[in-house]
Amino acid sequence: MTLTAAQKQSLAWLVIGAALALALWLLGPVLTPFVIAAVLGYALNPLVDGLTRRRVPRPLAALLVEVLALLVLLAVLLLIVPIFVKELPALRDQIPELLTRLDRWLQPTLARFGVDVALDVASIKAFILGHVGDNTESWIATALDSLRIGGSFMLGLLGGAVLLPLVLYYVLVDWPQIVARVQALVPPRRRPGFDSFMGECDRMLGQYLRGQLLVMGILAAFYSIGLALFGFDLALPVGVFTGVAVFIPYVGFGLGLVLALLVGLLQFGGLYGIVAVAVVYGLGQVVESFYLTPRLVGERIGLHPITVIFALLAFGQLFGFIGVLVALPVSAVGVVAFQRLKALYLSSPLYQG
Repeated sequence: MTLTAAQKQSLAWLVIGAALALALWLLGPVLTPFVIAAVLGYALNPLVDGLTRRRVPRPLAALLVEVLALLVLLAVLLLIVPIFVKELPALRDQIPELLTRLDRWLQPTLARFGVDVALDVASIKAFILGHVGDNTESWIATALDSLRIGGSFMLGLLGGAVLLPLVLYYVLVDWPQIVARVQALVPPRRRPGFDSFMGECDRMLGQYLRGQLLVMGILAAFYSIGLALFGFDLALPVGVFTGVAVFIPYVGFGLGLVLALLVGLLQFGGLYGIVAVAVVYGLGQVVESFYLTPRLVGERIGLHPITVIFALLAFGQLFGFIGVLVALPVSAVGVVAFQRLKALYLSSPLYQG
């Protein structure tokens, strides 16, 4: 069978794409710090460009932006840690009382519907207290074992943590040269179309990421202030965690809601905490769905929340953690490609004839 020139080019691109996917799958642990650096470099490069336009040398601008990013990450981690440090001991202390209250409420409620159920409170208490203990080392060992993390993986993780800042710095410094080298690989006759395609992908993904960062920041402030007004001791860390987690649509909000309910029950021990969380998180969801996301992100971008969830799950399943990192960029490229293919189809004789 003889292939046309167009078919040969399409086949060549399919082979290149398959080879890249295979490399991600086989070399995922090795490539992880480099892919993280590339994703962070794409996100942070506009800040570096802004500083260079103000006559700051690019190496110094890259260093300042990277240090700022690391400080922000460290601040978020320091806010989240108190949730676990404070609430785990409180959870152990209040579980018996919470179970007793649940049993007293559940039995008469179910009895009204003719259901006679009695909880074995003593056994449930013993089971939960046996697993929510003070042995932090046992928790860590169990978690590592469940994740199949061995010594070599931990060594690679530590190595990546040391390597990542270094790689990110050089990516930020050399970003214009990296982009120019990629463009130089494209055949000259294809370069206008390639530049137009990648420019559209960059605009869409950049608008999505900037919009999501604004939504995350506003919601983190909203949930923190709202919970603080109701007297939550851990309002700031719980609010910040929820704001950051909403990057994953629906799932992140659900995690934040569960965490806030847990904190409310442990602190107030009654209906007040549940009502307070319902009010704050109900208003937050309404504001996000009907105002923030349409205004700051915009559905015209094409990355629907369901698309984001599917991309994260699918790429994570196929390529592991490195797949989660490349899910959004690849999805943006896919959406733009689909839109162009759709336009070609609608203008083709196959559709119009």
